[in-house]
Amino acid sequence: MIEIKGLTKRFGKKPVVEDVSVKIEPGTITSFIGPNGAGKSTLLSMVSRLLDSDTGEVLLDQENVKKMKSTEFAKRVSILKQSNYLNVRLTVRELVSFGRYPYSRGRLTAEDEKFVDQALGYMNLTDIQNEFLDELSGGQRQRAFVAMVIAQDTEYVLLDEPLNNLDMKHSVQIMKILRKLVDELGKTVVIVLHDINFASVYSDRIVALKNGKLVKNGPTHEIINSAALREVYDMDIPIQEQDGCRICVYFKAHA
Repeated sequence: MIEIKGLTKRFGKKPVVEDVSVKIEPGTITSFIGPNGAGKSTLLSMVSRLLDSDTGEVLLDQENVKKMKSTEFAKRVSILKQSNYLNVRLTVRELVSFGRYPYSRGRLTAEDEKFVDQALGYMNLTDIQNEFLDELSGGQRQRAFVAMVIAQDTEYVLLDEPLNNLDMKHSVQIMKILRKLVDELGKTVVIVLHDINFASVYSDRIVALKNGKLVKNGPTHEIINSAALREVYDMDIPIQEQDGCRICVYFKAHA
């Protein structure tokens, strides 16, 4: 379990995340949602140790993440940042192989190669594994970075807007794969999402932020309703049921 306790982060005098406490249940997909500037990515960055908090702490199975060795942390938590910039020329396979670095230190074993092959297959990248990243579309590159995270094979998977640059087909593909990682392999996935319908259909739990504060936190069916979403987004969002899923019809909502 990940426990977030009283996290606060200020940039200058402005609090971007303010006294947020929440528990991430193991074996679930938990989505962070909220309007722009809500603090979603900043909160995830503090959980993943990419950013220091001003106050508060993050516990991973009751151990403070700041006190964990980097190699130990990397074997338990994998992270996909919102913007991934590389200044070296890599093939898709070379990038995905980086996911094995905490284990192999760059010298891949047969088992490492197996995880790389599996991740490439998961993300439909096997056919282009020897192509260079700078020759691919933004969506293909994004899928390669997700494959790298999958190859790392950690218990906890943290993803900051992984659907960036992706069309509908590949967005659905990634969400289905994340669902599979949880349902079949028992992983715990934490994901920042802008599209509340992806959060509604694929998440077990939702954490809703607004102006750096925790507004709602609970099972998906408790958050995906018009009253709760009005509190988060300041707009009326009609909800429709389809095949047991709650779909938010926000494109014609009235403020």
